Amino acid sequence: MNSLICLRLRLPPALLSLSLIELKSFCGRKKMVNGLINENPIVYEIKHRRDVRADSSSNTNELSVDAIDHLEVFDHIRDIKDPEHPYSLEQLKVLTEDSVEVDDSKSHVRVTFTPTVEHCSMATIIGLCVRVKLMRSLPRRYKIDIRVAPGTHATEAAVNKQLNDKERVAAALENPNLVEMVDECLSSSFE
Repeated sequence: MNSLICLRLRLPPALLSLSLIELKSFCGRKKMVNGLINENPIVYEIKHRRDVRADSSSNTNELSVDAIDHLEVFDHIRDIKDPEHPYSLEQLKVLTEDSVEVDDSKSHVRVTFTPTVEHCSMATIIGLCVRVKLMRSLPRRYKIDIRVAPGTHATEAAVNKQLNDKERVAAALENPNLVEMVDECLSSSFE
């Protein structure tokens, strides 16, 4: 069925393994039509922001390269909006400071996110938003690894495979409707 939808909507074949709800989302709908997956999410208090200017003022050499730590990466992704709700991924505890790992010496960043429900159909979209935000924010030398927290999603392996397959990510980012949805989630209205 998904293959017929992809053909009719002229979507990239890499999107064949997505759920019907996700495919509908890619076609320009901003929210799910038949109700929310998690109608009453728990909203948590967010942590205070650190003053990045105070941290960087000690370095006066313009040519030096500052190491990137997990807090800096978290600052980049904490305000991503949830595709279904008017809350940030931090407010829903989909992302936390502890969910970010950085090995600056190996130029590697891993973000592990926790969907609010195990059957969340927006998991691939959330992961794609995190990947795109980091691709736009971090130097190109970094390898970005996005994962669903183990045991928190019904199709964890499939979601992880999609989010870390360069061809699938590239195909998804060729879809203007999907890029529009990602850009909407990344728009900064929480600051």
